[in-house]
Order: sequence, then C-alpha cells, then structure tokens
Amino acid sequence: MKYSIIRFPGSNCDWDMFYTLQDVMNVTPVFVDYREEELPENTAAVFIPGGFSYGDYLRSGAIARFSPIMEAVKRFADSGRPVVGICNGFQVLTEAGLLPGALRRNDSLNFICKPQKLTVENSQTRFTSRFNLNQTVMFPIAHGEGNYYCDEDTLKKLESNQQILFRYQGNPNGSTDDIAGITNERGNVLGMMPHPERASDALLGGADGKLLFQSLIESVAQNI
Repeated sequence: MKYSIIRFPGSNCDWDMFYTLQDVMNVTPVFVDYREEELPENTAAVFIPGGFSYGDYLRSGAIARFSPIMEAVKRFADSGRPVVGICNGFQVLTEAGLLPGALRRNDSLNFICKPQKLTVENSQTRFTSRFNLNQTVMFPIAHGEGNYYCDEDTLKKLESNQQILFRYQGNPNGSTDDIAGITNERGNVLGMMPHPERASDALLGGADGKLLFQSLIESVAQNI
C-alpha cells in the first residue's frame, strides 16, 4: 500500500511528511506531482502537506484546488478513503469544497510559529482512535492564515455530527469555537492547521502527532 503526498509549487512540508511516514511509521510514501491526473495504484491514503502552494496568491489554496491532481483526490475522497490536509493542505481542502468553512488571516495579522496545546474532542475516528477523549497534546503551528471560520449553521452541524476533532487551548489565531481540526460529515477527510508530522519523533521535541498516523494506518490495515 502506498501513502500519496501531493506536491504543489510552493509545498515545503512534503519531506516532513515523507520522513514521518517512511522512517517513523514504516509505510511506503510516494510523492505525487500536481500535474498528474491519477493517483498511484494501491494508494491507501492521500496527504496534502503544508507550505505555500502557488505562493498563496489570491487566497491560500485557491489556485491549488484547480490543479489536475485534485480531481483524482476528490474521486478518492468520494469513494470513502482517507484524505488528510495539514496547514496549507487544510486550506486547499476547504477551497476545493471537500471540507466546510474557510481559513482567514490570523486575528493578529502576523505569522505564528510555536508549539501549541490542543484538546482531543473526538477519539472515535479513523484519525484519532489512538488518542484519549479530552487528551491534551502538543503540535507545532506555523501559519499566517489559520483562522478557521464557519457560520452558525455550519458550526451546529460540525458539533452535532462530532466532526470537530481538535480544539486549541488558548486560541492563537481567532478560529471559530477554537477549532483546530475537522472532518467532513462522512469522516474520511481531515483538515487541520497544526502539524502532527512535526511532532512524530521525540528528537523533534515531542511525539504526540505519531498517534494520529498510528490511528490512520491501523484503520487502513483493518479495511484492506
């Protein structure tokens, strides 16, 4: 099984993801160019990494959503298989309509880069089964447009469907209801601003993020 990492012009967390999947999780990652029209055969999950796709022109993720590979990503998601967008990847997923809401400039209008405490809000998903409910974890954040916004109706749906997986402790960017990570209603598409791949090895200062990858890989193995 392959774990596909989408690369756009300006992606810069692709190697972080590759390292985590290959050297920490011992699975097979492959890079997929944005100009491709199909995902590799035997793709088990798709990752859209952080960075500045297309230089974040117009809006973060607004151009990347039109890349040829995104049609294949949409088909993959529509089939019920797992897609994960982290930081810029989260922005791409909202722009592509795979997740509700939008990402806006941080309230401070400044780029924020620091370790960030989160609360696990749902531990009963394919992405969070290794966590405990209400567990506090530490993932790094690094973003200028991480302010998640949705209207009241959307927020009610996210809460009633238990689509909110992570919330910030001490909201760093102004996100609606402290939201740091959500899934689609079906539960197979995850978007989050914090970086679990940068918290997957104790050498990096913490390994809380490894639990997310363990959860996903175990879920994939159970559904082969």
